[in-house]
Amino acid sequence: MLAKMKRMLKEKDICVLATVSGSQPHCSLMAYMADDDGREIYMVTLRDTKKYKNLTQNPAVSLLIDTREDDVGPQRSRAKALTVNGKFQTVDREKQVRIRARILRRHPQLQEIFAKSEAEIFAVRIESFQLLEGATDSYFERVD
Repeated sequence: MLAKMKRMLKEKDICVLATVSGSQPHCSLMAYMADDDGREIYMVTLRDTKKYKNLTQNPAVSLLIDTREDDVGPQRSRAKALTVNGKFQTVDREKQVRIRARILRRHPQLQEIFAKSEAEIFAVRIESFQLLEGATDSYFERVD
């Protein structure tokens, strides 16, 4: 099941990122790129955003990746939702250079954000996955 979860992680490239400040959750629609072994996810944001401030204050995050665009109409009952829990991590400048090129190949629309000096690539180190297939079939996997 873990292989299936990682495959979905790599096939998709848009997620909802949930962060927290105090007791207040905050959700952001984000473009992402997963690393080759499905243990880290990379995203870019501006340092002065609410999400980035939340990440630096509380590194616990949750992401939602789903198949709602694929499973429409009568196929809606087959929709899948993958919840990814993990921890925010900064990325050193040398690694950011390598990741930036890969992100831009996958998401050329992010060029405008990367052009800003306050753009910051960050990572989410994956701790667990929960896959919901349809309305009732749920699978949990911890990532070591």
